[in-house]
Amino acid sequence: MAAVAQLNGAVNAGLRKGILAAADSPRVQGLVRRHGLRFGAARFVAGETLDECVAVLRGLNEQGLAANTTLLGEGVLEPTQTEAVVSAYREVIDRLVAEGLRANVALKLTHLGLEIDEELSFENLRRLLGQGSFIRIDMEQSQFVEATLRIYRRLREAGFDNIGTVLQAYLYRTPDDLESLLELAPNLRLVKGAYLEPETIAHPRKADVDAAYARLMERMLSSSGHTAIATHDESLIDHAIRYAEEHAIDRERFEFQLLYGVRPKLQLDLARRGYKVLVATPYGPEWYPYLMRRLGERPANLLFFMKNTLRG
Repeated sequence: MAAVAQLNGAVNAGLRKGILAAADSPRVQGLVRRHGLRFGAARFVAGETLDECVAVLRGLNEQGLAANTTLLGEGVLEPTQTEAVVSAYREVIDRLVAEGLRANVALKLTHLGLEIDEELSFENLRRLLGQGSFIRIDMEQSQFVEATLRIYRRLREAGFDNIGTVLQAYLYRTPDDLESLLELAPNLRLVKGAYLEPETIAHPRKADVDAAYARLMERMLSSSGHTAIATHDESLIDHAIRYAEEHAIDRERFEFQLLYGVRPKLQLDLARRGYKVLVATPYGPEWYPYLMRRLGERPANLLFFMKNTLRG
């Protein structure tokens, strides 16, 4: 049994590396962009337009689920491009409020210009926070972690409480990052990590990532602030529930976050049990890199995608 588990782990690791490498392949990208939404990608992406996304968000709310949404896109390299992104997010935030949806926004700082200038991305985000709605800063590759946490801290110190960010369990640095943020009573989402990072800075073995996730989750739940437990791993979800019950942690202080299209029955089951469940529901024409990371996180998703593609 141990040998089989080891073999499965090796196969999944190989698939993950291959999928993430394909994310940068122009040929694969062209094929998937032509047919992806029709043959399976729509399971994970709420359409290419805001109207399509709003319809999905409304449906989730009607099932008792909260949501966030992200305008999919990669880093921009021209200052003028960030203006278009900020304008698009202004529209998203206004639309969520106007529709009365239980939904907020998550965004990447590279989409707001972080690779151009840190101050530019800071100012762009501060403008969006001025609308009053909650925004979560997504965490990106390891080279952006330091700047992301620095901007988060600056915004909190500037008086913005409607801001949260993300920590990645697979990075060795994360326990120290968490300790440095606890004084802020932060709103943090905990994820395992979806980028292909070198073993020098990130746990390579799933078992070690899972163990790190459990430790970080316990520390976050035991501290002040709000914890978003972002995982589809039922053993970790059950661990969180037991830990919260054993330590009398109020359900208002944490929530479960799952991805749109992944484990929908689990999402509804948790909501029926009285837990807050938020479904991460991205949209936009630039959905290809997001899809590839989702397939890389759980190679079993690749079988679903290929099966639907072949049916076409």
